[in-house]
Amino acid sequence: MEDNSEIALAWNFIENTGTHLFLTGKAGTGKTTFLRRLKSKSPKRMVVLAPTGIAAINAGGVTIHSFFQLPFAPYVPESSFSTSGTAQYRFRFGKEKINIIRSIDLLVIDEISMVRADLLDAIDAVLRRYRDRNKPFGGVQLLMIGDLQQLSPVVKDEEWQMLGKYYDTPYFFSSQALKQTEYCTLELKTVYRQSDGAFLELLNRIRENRCDESVLNSLNQRYMPDFEPQKEEGYIRLVTHNYQAQRINDRELAQLPGQSFAFRATIEGKFPEYSYPTDDVLELKKGAQIMFVKNDTSGEHRYFNGMIGEVTDVSSSFIEVRNKDSELPFVLQEEEWANAKYVLDEETKEITEEIEGVFRQYPVKLAWAITIHKSQGLTFDRAIIDASASFAHGQTYVALSRCKTLEGLVLSAPLSARAIISDSAIDAFTSEARQTEPDEKRFHSLQQAYFLELLSGLFDLLPIEQALKRYVRLVDEHLYKLFPKQLAAYKAEFERLHEKVILVSQKFSLQYTRLIDESQAYATDDKLQQRIHSGAVYFQEQLQPLEMVMGNGVNSDNKELKKKLRDAMEELENLFDMKMDLLQFVQTNGFHVTGYLKQKALLSIDSSSLQKGKSKSASGKSGKEEKRKDTEEDSKKRTRERKRSTGNAVEVPSDVLHPELYNRLVAWRNAEAAQLGLPVYVIIQQKAILGISNLLPSDKAMLVRIPYFGKKGAEKYGNVILEMVRTYQKEKGLAEPELL
Repeated sequence: MEDNSEIALAWNFIENTGTHLFLTGKAGTGKTTFLRRLKSKSPKRMVVLAPTGIAAINAGGVTIHSFFQLPFAPYVPESSFSTSGTAQYRFRFGKEKINIIRSIDLLVIDEISMVRADLLDAIDAVLRRYRDRNKPFGGVQLLMIGDLQQLSPVVKDEEWQMLGKYYDTPYFFSSQALKQTEYCTLELKTVYRQSDGAFLELLNRIRENRCDESVLNSLNQRYMPDFEPQKEEGYIRLVTHNYQAQRINDRELAQLPGQSFAFRATIEGKFPEYSYPTDDVLELKKGAQIMFVKNDTSGEHRYFNGMIGEVTDVSSSFIEVRNKDSELPFVLQEEEWANAKYVLDEETKEITEEIEGVFRQYPVKLAWAITIHKSQGLTFDRAIIDASASFAHGQTYVALSRCKTLEGLVLSAPLSARAIISDSAIDAFTSEARQTEPDEKRFHSLQQAYFLELLSGLFDLLPIEQALKRYVRLVDEHLYKLFPKQLAAYKAEFERLHEKVILVSQKFSLQYTRLIDESQAYATDDKLQQRIHSGAVYFQEQLQPLEMVMGNGVNSDNKELKKKLRDAMEELENLFDMKMDLLQFVQTNGFHVTGYLKQKALLSIDSSSLQKGKSKSASGKSGKEEKRKDTEEDSKKRTRERKRSTGNAVEVPSDVLHPELYNRLVAWRNAEAAQLGLPVYVIIQQKAILGISNLLPSDKAMLVRIPYFGKKGAEKYGNVILEMVRTYQKEKGLAEPELL
């Protein structure tokens, strides 16, 4: 698999582009292996989801519905409610979930063939709400893994009566959001499960809806109505319905001599029943045929998921088994399955999996028979298949493709054309997708486009100008009589920003776009990196005067206007802090996709939420206790702010009286933050800089009384700041003032 050029292209596609990818392929082509490797080695921040509980456990992720907190009702595009009127799509998350959503680079959806189009659009609605509402899926890259020729999504007739007005098919590729994107399809073609060329050809013809009389005749040569396998051969029966599998397993177990023993699973925490990986009560006898439902975690490789085995001895306290290829029995140990959710690590700010529940049970189940549905993803050496009653698209193909060889396959009922169910919509989509598969040339084009997109995002300063414009408009409309001087300063700064930043950034984009187009090795081109560094330095310097606007905000007694002003200022401050930190990061580290993505993701996490108390799993406190604690902290914070304004704190003039000193303090603050790798506001807030530059404190006692600075700031940086103030006063011939 290491030399597989298709898998290598898929890996490079995910790592080096931002384009959505549908990774497909026949059964046994390594899709699951690729996902495991991606999870363990990719530097991208990702979340792995699946449509069902069992699929999520197998993929090492969580279900789509649980992660996005979606109801199971149909989703109608551009609606806050389901068509049934019973389930509400309100997408209300806590800070931690919002931070995860905002900081992920890649959303992986396994078993995409079972995901309905409306569910994908519900995901799009959530991501747009909490990320970029102007981009499909909020700008997150999608990796969709699955085989459309296997199991399809479940849609009831009454649901399709509603959804059919919005979608041409129930399949994921009919999603309205997905149709707005330029996504690519990569098909893995190397089959690792089967090595029999003739059998592979038969499977491919079924998969591609080319099943004619000759294919059926070849397969029906394996029809053996009176076949009775020897126990040691380890055949398993694949059937279409649950009741068939249950009836066969119960009958076979009852026919065995000896006592049966029951083993009850241990379940800790939250582990929903629909996600149980095996029976919660496992009944076994000596001689029972079993299937292992998990890979051996001991490192001895004695069994793997899907392997057939036998119980060689059993009592109330132990189970002895052997796998089908070995005469040496071994004592089976319990295994664990985790039900996880994604959380943010408060120290590292990385997305981690937090275990909500654990399921402990012996990793086997009775396996004289299982359903075709539950066999998806498994591999068998020998199987007896009854697919004559197939009722869904891809069901017969799934059953037949579980086998490694044609010789290991036995049909208990002959196959007819009725059992080979195909969907013309899938056939049409597959045919079109194959014609548009990306080659190396297109991959490099998409890779370059991704590099340019990220770089353009770094130097996109329009959002800052727009945020400033919204704030200035509020002041101009409502407070122009009260703050004429500040309003004039705001407007002057807006004009300066437009001329020195926005217009220059537009010209600069032409420069770096040309350099990228001209260089084959643009990602490591020294000339381009130098231009990026120079641009980062220039724009950081040109953005710094905005600190004076943000430190010189106005207020209002009108409650509604006050909130609008506060919200507008917070938006401006957040955009400013993010941009300044990214520009500083690029100056220090250069512009490289992986490092830049990681830094951007970390900065997009709301730092205030990370400083709050830990989650219930870490603190042991209930949601109500945590909420009460947050309320108390908020109250204390408001009290501290009131003390600043009415107690020992001094009144600070709203205009910048000493802009030269102000700029020196800002430059020092930025350099200190860069050296320590911290956001600038952690060193000293801009409002404190305004107070220091206006009031010119002469000692630490005076420093402490400046709003938004305080005792800790004075202890840590007081000497440096006071020396800067004294130097400035000497240069300007200013006497030391007194704080009244």
